[in-house]
Amino acid sequence: MTTGYAILGAGIFATSAYLPALDGISGSELKAVYSRSKKTSETFVASPLVKSSPAVYHDEDGGQGGIDALLARSDISAVLVVLPIPLQPSIVLKALASGKHVISEKPIAKDVATARATIKEYEEKYKPKGLIWRVAENFEAEPAYRAARDWVQEGKIGDVTGFRLALYGHVTKDGKYYKTPWRTIPEYQGGFLLDGGVHQTAALRTIIPAITHVSSYATLKKDYLLPHDTITVIGRGSSNANTQFYGTLDMSFGFPTKSNPGNGLAILGSKGWIDVKFNAGVFSVVLRVVTKETEDGAYEESEETFEYKEEGVAVELKSFLGAVNGQDDGLGLGGPAGALRDVAFIQAALTSNGSEIELDTLE
Repeated sequence: MTTGYAILGAGIFATSAYLPALDGISGSELKAVYSRSKKTSETFVASPLVKSSPAVYHDEDGGQGGIDALLARSDISAVLVVLPIPLQPSIVLKALASGKHVISEKPIAKDVATARATIKEYEEKYKPKGLIWRVAENFEAEPAYRAARDWVQEGKIGDVTGFRLALYGHVTKDGKYYKTPWRTIPEYQGGFLLDGGVHQTAALRTIIPAITHVSSYATLKKDYLLPHDTITVIGRGSSNANTQFYGTLDMSFGFPTKSNPGNGLAILGSKGWIDVKFNAGVFSVVLRVVTKETEDGAYEESEETFEYKEEGVAVELKSFLGAVNGQDDGLGLGGPAGALRDVAFIQAALTSNGSEIELDTLE
């Protein structure tokens, strides 16, 4: 059975990430593409990676119509939503109301309140009908992060005792993402910190037990990256009933140079640690474990290094389209509740101003 699907949104990420990922997935066919702009839609379908002949929908005069006309088609059973952050929740619900399965790009919504309301409506109205809604968060699908999660759950580094995440981005006014109008003057909290930050919180969410509390300071280094471009965060959670862990997240999109002190994620444990770094499409993961320890404090340790290709977008889209066809791969990807926690973390970091916030209390 071939799944007919449509892509809503034909911008930078849909073109650069979705098309290559979808090119390697069998059992589905792109039937239609929507963008507000006729030119953008037509440029998208002209890509050599588009092997079918999808219909083009846009909001300009003289076309086949916009989103409503596309969603009325009976040969489309699923939609991939890659639209600006403020638009996504309403489009997700519109597609579900049309009987379509949906995967929508992260973040799930601009804030916790909108995310909660969207989840509530989905769970009450559409999930009982068997409709699937997933949030496309490719970091939770990356094999590197899932391997690190497995090692943590297997106890290879003992109890989680901490984490350290650093991300320093040099965003300039001539950057392709900055030039996108909805990012230049964002109608949502945090600007790039929300859009890019949920990736980092998703990585943490995937690997370690839940971070339950956050305290943070948010600042602005570059005036064109309003409202904030930098957060310095302390998070805490529990490895088990007796062990709390604390960690730091230092993230800035207003870094002054392309060079930086080093981006990466370290997970610290009572018996070892994991280090994850990314470069040129490849994740390098180091696992160090204490293998022998004596009463006088001497110890021996082992080190293993693994490399994983970046393929989270392909994994999540294949998983979603498979689920639409009734094939559960057991990966558990795209749950809206997890995506809500990612937004809650960033929202708490942006509003904390040094006070500790319990993530579950955010509304």
